[in-house]
Order: sequence, then structure tokens, then C-alpha cells
Amino acid sequence: MTEPVTFIIFGATGHLSRTKLIPALAHVLEDRDMGSHAVIGIGSKPRAHDDFRSFVEESLATSAVDAAARTRFLNGAFAYHAVTSDDSYRVLAESVARVESEKGLPGNRILYLAVPPSQLDTTVRGISATGLDTGGGWTRIVVEKPFGKDLATAVASNAAIHETFSENQVYRIDHYLGKETVRNLLVFRFTNSLFEQTWNRRHIESVEITVAESAGLDGRAAYFDESGAVRDMVQNHLTQILTLIAMEPPVTMDARSIHIEKVKVLASVRPIEENDAVLGRYTAGTIDGEQVSGYLDEPDVPNDSITPTFAALRINVDNWRWHGVPFYLRTGKRMSQRATEVTVRYLRPPICLFHEDGACQGHQNTLTLRLQPDEGFELLFDVKQPGPGTAIRQIPLAVSYGEVLETAHDAYETLLAEVIDGDQTLFVSSEEVESAWGLYDSLLDRSDVNAYAAGTDGPESAQRVITTYPGDWAAI
Repeated sequence: MTEPVTFIIFGATGHLSRTKLIPALAHVLEDRDMGSHAVIGIGSKPRAHDDFRSFVEESLATSAVDAAARTRFLNGAFAYHAVTSDDSYRVLAESVARVESEKGLPGNRILYLAVPPSQLDTTVRGISATGLDTGGGWTRIVVEKPFGKDLATAVASNAAIHETFSENQVYRIDHYLGKETVRNLLVFRFTNSLFEQTWNRRHIESVEITVAESAGLDGRAAYFDESGAVRDMVQNHLTQILTLIAMEPPVTMDARSIHIEKVKVLASVRPIEENDAVLGRYTAGTIDGEQVSGYLDEPDVPNDSITPTFAALRINVDNWRWHGVPFYLRTGKRMSQRATEVTVRYLRPPICLFHEDGACQGHQNTLTLRLQPDEGFELLFDVKQPGPGTAIRQIPLAVSYGEVLETAHDAYETLLAEVIDGDQTLFVSSEEVESAWGLYDSLLDRSDVNAYAAGTDGPESAQRVITTYPGDWAAI
């Protein structure tokens, strides 16, 4: 049994809490047999305690949490507080201490900040001023992405957090790092000698990383219009995948060693030039046979918005392993389908030995790592077509994780369990955050945003990012 914990959730009645955090927390508490616990919700608007319990019940009712686990979860000490002033933080601190005393909890606290970046500094200072960070046991703070809006705000937010919390107490959560297939990248790379020995510039021509979404804004226009594709996806999700693909083997598989290698990758990235990036914004189009609106016609999007919904970038990692191997990053909303994939294109043999009707019959070996929705990998390689002649065809060696492995845990379940255990391996360090923002700051104010129809895979101008081979990006 894991020792009891008090969960204090800021932003407890938001979309993230309802759809992800509360169901994941209920699963973790059940799996860990945590016994006595407390969950206290914090919001910006007054709400009765019973209303908050009803909100939690509704969240669990649409999740996979079974009835018995729901009941046990709701039997925890629930309370709700609206934080609107310095005095309300004091009332909150007194309430938390009272709940812990009544429940006999040891004062281990997880402070989960599901709040916008603009509220982060104020929230941390309110926590510090009222002693919420010291409950008699250990305290850990979880910070949701995005971590700042640019390099300057990220540096300021890290400084504000570090005034109260040491770095080993801070868990900056990027839910992509909790996905089973993302976690499997390091195992795939470092335990399979076939790939470990060929994972370098001598064998690989290019690497593509695509995070495509067919969905639009899903009612989050206010958030997304302030963020855009670079802040919302590139600076965090795609960059985290990039570092896991490009990093050197860590000395050990502990959090600090992995963070060091990821920061080394970011430090090796050449400054992004204007021609290295193309931004886009979707217009009206068709997805799955349904007509959808363009971005500027979405509810709550300003008519004069210049926010990009698509980004394509060429990243050059100038280190010994990857010099000369471009990393192509692509993400967008309202694309043809939902997919997260890494495509590794291997170099062709130096000479083509097999020809048919004067044409070379060899193909490029391609490894595709699918992170979602059908997790697995596919390696394309050449074989001779049966019959006379030397016609060659590509065939796949493919594995679907869902067919050969157990069902993966939800990413938030995995990450919450790691916070409880005090393991920061799957979280983002302050150095990573600031290094990543340093790469993309120059893209944030660009107004050259190209149109693409919803249901396509981005603007045609995105093709110019690709420089190592003719043709389109890898199909998704």
C-alpha cells in the first residue's frame, strides 16, 4: 500500500480535470490500494462542496472507472474552495490542515496546477505565503504545459517556482511522455542492437516527426488562439519526441541522467532560419465526409487572428551523431487524420545492382514508429518479386503493440503514479523548458501564415521544408 496523500487540484473543474485528471486519479488510487486520501478542488468561482462532488461523480460516470472504485474514491475527504484573493489562500490552507487532521493523513501533499501560464506565478506565491507547501510530510508540485508563453515568461515562471520549491519537487507534466509507446522509444533504441548500431548519420538520411490532429478547437478557442501550433504542440510534444529520438545513451536510466542527455540535444540544434519553418492555418474543408468551418469562422476566434494551426520545421542537430541529418517536424489541426508517427529514412546503398527496364529496383528502407492511434512499428525492406527478371518489391515487417502486449495504461495514470513515487524521469526539467523555448522564440511573432483546406495535410508550401529527397512528407 502506498502511503496516504492529499491531492490539491488547482483548476479542478476545468476540461482537463473532468476528462483526464479525475478519472486517472481514481484509477491510480484503486491500483495502489492507497486507502485513506483526500482530494481538494480549487477553482476561481464559488461552488458548494456537494456541487464539486457531483462534478466528480459525473466525470467518473463517463470513464472506465468501475462502480466500486468510484465509491471508494468519493469516500475520500472532498472539499472545494474558490481562490480569489490572498485571504482565500489562507482559508484554503486552514481547510487542508483540518482535513488532514480529521483523516489522520501524514501531510504528504501533491499540488496539481492545471492553470493557465498567466496564473502560475500568483498561484505559487499564494501557496508559499500560506504554508500550503509544508504539510508535515513531503510536498510535490505538478505544473501543466504550456510552461510559459515564450523564453522570457518560462524563465520567470521557473524562477517563481524555485523561490518556494526545489527542482526535485517540481513535476512539469507533458502527457506525451506518459504514453506507453513514447516510453518505449528508449527501450527500442538502446536494447535492440540492430537499431542501436545504425541510429546515426552513417546510416540514416532523415527523421520525420508528425503529430497530426483531425479535430478542430473542441471549444478551446480562447486557449488555442493565444497559443497556436508552436506553443501548443511544437515546443513541448514534438520537441520531447525529438530529444528521445536523438539523445545519447544515458549513464543510467535515472531522471537526472536522461534530462542531461535531452538538454544536450537541444543545445546542439542549429538556430532555426526563416526558410526552415512554414506556418499554416486551416480554411473550410471536408473531414470524413463532413463539411467543417475554417479557423477564422470558428466560435470565439477573432476575425483578425494570425494564429497558426499548422507548423512544419526543419531541425538540424549539429552533433557528432546527427550532423547532416535533418529532423522534419510537422503538426496541425484539421488534417486528414489523427496520427503521431516517427518516420526514419535509411540511406540507400551506394550502388544500385538490380535494374528492370533500365530503372533501379532498390527502395529506401523506412522505419515507422506509430505512437497513436495504432501503436506499433513497421519496417519496410526489399525482396525479389517471384518469377523471371529482377523486379523488386517492398514488404513490411510490422508489429502492433495492441496485438502482442497488454493494453497500455492511460498516460495520466502513468504520470500520476510516478509523481506519487517521486520519480521525475517522465517529466520535463527547467533546463529542457528554457532550452526548447530558446529554439522557437523567433517563430512566435511570424505573420506569414499559409492557408490549407481542412482535411488535407497542410499547406503546399510545407514541401519546401524537405530538402533531402523529392516528394511529399511521409503519408499518415
